[in-house]
Amino acid sequence: MITIVRLLADLLDHAHRRQLARVVAMFVATGVLQGLAFACVVPVLEAALSQDWDAATTWLGVLGGLFVAHHVALTIGNLDGYDLACDLLDTTLARLGEHTARLPLGWYDQDRTGQLSRMASKGATDIASVPGHLLRPLIAAVLSPVTVVFAMAFLEWRLALALLAGVVAVLATTRLLSGIVGRGEGAYDAAMAEGSARVVEFALNQPALRVFGRTVHGNELVEQALREQRRASRRLLVTGFGGLGIQLLSIQALLTLVIALAVHLSLGGTLSAATAIGLLVLTVRFVESLIDFGELTSALRIAEGSLRRVLDVLRIDPLPEPIAPVRPAHDGIELRQVTFSYDGGADDDATRVLDDVSLVAPPRSLTAVVGPSGSGKSTLLRVVARFHDVTAGSVMLGGVDVRDLGTEALMHRVSIVFQDVYLFEGTLRDNVLMSRPDATEAELRHAARLARADDIVERLPHGWQTRIGEAGSTLSGGEKQRVSIARALLKDAPVVLLDEATAALDAENEAAVQEALTALSADRTVIVIAHRLQTVVAADQIVVLDGGRIVERGSHDELLAHRGRYLDFWRERTQAEGWRLLESPQTPSRRGTRRA
Repeated sequence: MITIVRLLADLLDHAHRRQLARVVAMFVATGVLQGLAFACVVPVLEAALSQDWDAATTWLGVLGGLFVAHHVALTIGNLDGYDLACDLLDTTLARLGEHTARLPLGWYDQDRTGQLSRMASKGATDIASVPGHLLRPLIAAVLSPVTVVFAMAFLEWRLALALLAGVVAVLATTRLLSGIVGRGEGAYDAAMAEGSARVVEFALNQPALRVFGRTVHGNELVEQALREQRRASRRLLVTGFGGLGIQLLSIQALLTLVIALAVHLSLGGTLSAATAIGLLVLTVRFVESLIDFGELTSALRIAEGSLRRVLDVLRIDPLPEPIAPVRPAHDGIELRQVTFSYDGGADDDATRVLDDVSLVAPPRSLTAVVGPSGSGKSTLLRVVARFHDVTAGSVMLGGVDVRDLGTEALMHRVSIVFQDVYLFEGTLRDNVLMSRPDATEAELRHAARLARADDIVERLPHGWQTRIGEAGSTLSGGEKQRVSIARALLKDAPVVLLDEATAALDAENEAAVQEALTALSADRTVIVIAHRLQTVVAADQIVVLDGGRIVERGSHDELLAHRGRYLDFWRERTQAEGWRLLESPQTPSRRGTRRA
């Protein structure tokens, strides 16, 4: 319990730490006052059974005072606790959102979706339940018995000694159980996160799954994840109930021992019957507190696990930001001996995605990057945009290292269109305007026209105000890409990074968008990953990547004359463009032929 209070303090700011301290102090007071009130039952019963009404009245007055003080402390503690629970829920979600937005993109992978979703839903609720619901009964379940033991030491030290030994045994059993439940809860949470990620993946990729006949009963990954969820849930339930049973058994054994000892002392004449009855009543209430503690331990352990996972995420270092950001002198891009590995291992050749890459993209120029799959093309754009910090070397924008520029200033100067387009649930207008919310209507329509997204607006039933569904589900792949391009164009950033921006467009729209993108290089620095021949030919310079290294660079004509890897690339693309579907003169069916 002390551990989880310390972990909560790590999550909260200074003002809320003080509020947490007040809540804990009030609940400690309620636990002690409750224990003292229980202890007063013994002298009240002794006085009543011996018909000493003056003593009974005095002790009843003391009991009443303790009762009032207990409820005052309880009311203050509960009100502060509920307020803190609401603030804690907001704090957890806000800190998670703010921190994950500053983490390197390399931290994210497919499994993070389920983990973050669970942290932001059940995990945040579990954490908020600690000051709102768990702290008070847990503190009372510990301090009330301890207070009773101390009080009983003045009434009958032998019974107090027996209860103290029982408390130690129960707490030891609880600690052992907490460790077992904690391991099971960790496995359970991991299984739930994995299951959530697989279900989300299954839902988002229905078109591909159905094309290949992988329907509800054919997706082994989802079914396996759900089976593991059931197994983890079963293990957690068996462990929890089994441990709780052991706890209850030990508590009942303690109660039996104290009753037997009280009867023995009473029959031996060393303990009066009135005192024995009062002590037995006190013992029963003592045991009830221990039972409450045992039942609450599992919930506390689950909340502690959720809190630790949130704090683990918050302890991940974000990309460092400069104290005094430097303003770039121009909009040119330069990579100086850049080496990058996703695991940070600069000395391991096998893990390098980029290896000693040096490149200059002058201001207001178009640089095309070509190469085979896995050669590091997309990673090159990502380090330019500082989605990752390079392992070695430096990325410069306008003569300034992007690490000295600052993320906000860098993102203000860079516009990005990646091959994997994501649109947010909302209207078409909202999705385009998110890159520049203060854009005028004329600027919005101009960007849509350049990206050939204006015909999408005309086709949709409510035009710009049409809701496009989660991840843009109501639009085709090409339409989503055009909306993404319109969003990038509206941003009007001086540096534009394009990763296969026209890959999903038909020939007519591709040509139109390509003209717009080429026009951008007149007053912008454009780096484009290109497979399309028109992009390659129009580029001011072409860089050929292979195995994370630049193997060739130059203009289109220079590289063709060099007769190296680029010439192979050009021949492959030229031959691919020569394929056409023609009608066979022998049969009405169509077959693929290549024109000479």
